[in-house]
Amino acid sequence: MELNGKVAIVTGAGGGGSGRAIARRLARDGALVVVSDIDERGGRETLRVIEAERGHAAFFPADVAIETEVRALISFADVTYGGVDIMVNNAGPYWPELPWDQWFETVQANLLGTMYGTFHAIAAMRRRGGGAIVNTSSTSALGHGRKHSNSPAYDVAKAAVIRLTTTLGHLREREGIRVNCLVPDWVATQEVRSYVDALTPQQRKEGNVPDVLLTTDQIADAVVQFATDESLAGRVMVWWCGQPRRLIPVGDPGYAALE
Repeated sequence: MELNGKVAIVTGAGGGGSGRAIARRLARDGALVVVSDIDERGGRETLRVIEAERGHAAFFPADVAIETEVRALISFADVTYGGVDIMVNNAGPYWPELPWDQWFETVQANLLGTMYGTFHAIAAMRRRGGGAIVNTSSTSALGHGRKHSNSPAYDVAKAAVIRLTTTLGHLREREGIRVNCLVPDWVATQEVRSYVDALTPQQRKEGNVPDVLLTTDQIADAVVQFATDESLAGRVMVWWCGQPRRLIPVGDPGYAALE
């Protein structure tokens, strides 16, 4: 898929993290970008940056945890730019060490938010004859018995996003819609960088913090690959810090061995 003239929606694009980098990269490559975030001020700042770089974009505020707002976001792209070609489900808040009664809010935003975005984007893409959806998971959701994050609900939601992606791989052959998932390790967003910089060397070691983090521009590169490479559908790309990004083999059982 050529990006020039395509319509792309990027959720969670109002902060100084991956969402903004993805939106900027898509706009630089010629896409018409709908920037969305629950933070209107941040979203409009992303819009300002894109326009300063001579890109084309519009802003629409939406909380992905609320289905009616996601539906309105898709409708906004339809009315403003005539449809949806690319949907990047980037929004996915992480709240560490939440009380148990707040687990459901995490799942609502990370899993159901991605499901809402995927479901309604598919309907819009059918009218365009195809499209590309990129979901976002986390390496903390991988493996069994690894050191996971401090939010069980976050890891559960992100693991489900991976499975949601692989079960929709058949849409490429049936409807020309490709659904893929990026699974990054630690990403050097402003928030993460501030957290890491405040740690002592011993705390970094105990927390398995990588020496070099992925950059938001690297994440944007991976999203563009998924958006443009028409051979990829139902695939999961894992990117550990300090390693190249790689795809999980088709048919991978999800475990190395049984005992």
